[in-house]
Amino acid sequence: MTMTADGVRTETALLRLGAALKDAGYSFTTVTPATHERVNRRPANAWARDLRDVFGWSRPFRPGRLPDGIVELMDAAGVLDRAADGWRSRVRFSTYDGELFVHSAFPTAAPDAVFLGPDTYRMADAAIAHVQAREQPIHRAVDIGCGTAAGAIAVAKRAPGAEVLAVDINEAALRYARVNVALAGTPAVRPCRSDLLDAVDGTFDLIIANPPFMVDPAGRTYRDGGGRHGHRLSLAIVDAATRRLRPGGSLVLFSGTGILTGHDPLRAAAADRLHGTNLRWTYREVDPDVYSEELDGPAYAEAERIAVVVLTATHVPA
Repeated sequence: MTMTADGVRTETALLRLGAALKDAGYSFTTVTPATHERVNRRPANAWARDLRDVFGWSRPFRPGRLPDGIVELMDAAGVLDRAADGWRSRVRFSTYDGELFVHSAFPTAAPDAVFLGPDTYRMADAAIAHVQAREQPIHRAVDIGCGTAAGAIAVAKRAPGAEVLAVDINEAALRYARVNVALAGTPAVRPCRSDLLDAVDGTFDLIIANPPFMVDPAGRTYRDGGGRHGHRLSLAIVDAATRRLRPGGSLVLFSGTGILTGHDPLRAAAADRLHGTNLRWTYREVDPDVYSEELDGPAYAEAERIAVVVLTATHVPA
């Protein structure tokens, strides 16, 4: 997709905004939506007082609260909402691994919202651990459903000389990914549009992914994993890995699953998919109890808990 001149200007302004925040020493760790909502409900947090409140907590701010240069960059980047009940930023900036990442403001209700949060940190941590433990060099890697490209950037920083693709079907995600790659100074990361691996060719030494895995009645793209248990995308990525991993190549898949009377339907489905393939795999729970608020809704009425998991599969030649 060719960018328009306006698109280039707004992206450049967004990059300059990120750079200005880095220069100001800005830092913010993004929490879960439930925690975010709780903290923002406190009366003292009704209005933003500083950069973290505006660009981290997505709180409204009054004119004159931020430096004029920051507001001008927000305006040029198209991320400033002026309203009678206060001005707001349409984006957040979060820190991870010493880098700054732009993503969607809270709440992430839009169909094309780009989310970064605790699961992003967990996924990227798992990818980093795998890369550091790997004996063979990585020449080509891909981050499927890259979102902010945090995973791709983390891999590129630890695999010098590797080509790293950051693929997504969400144009907003690819726009933010390009800005984040520039902020991190990792030109080896190449964001590109692809539905899973359909629009990219060749094989890979490493495939990483943190796909949507929730059962989301609203059907939000960044959240809904598809299928009865929210596993459709995760299993499609497992299928893609069986076809596109080089000998010795690995998949690191971060996902989640509702546990039903002690039974993990994602693990069972993955085992069926991987049976008889050349992929040797491991599977572990990273956190046994997350998103507990979802257990109150009909989508998880049969689940006793929701766990987040990491599946690692390595192509072992026959």
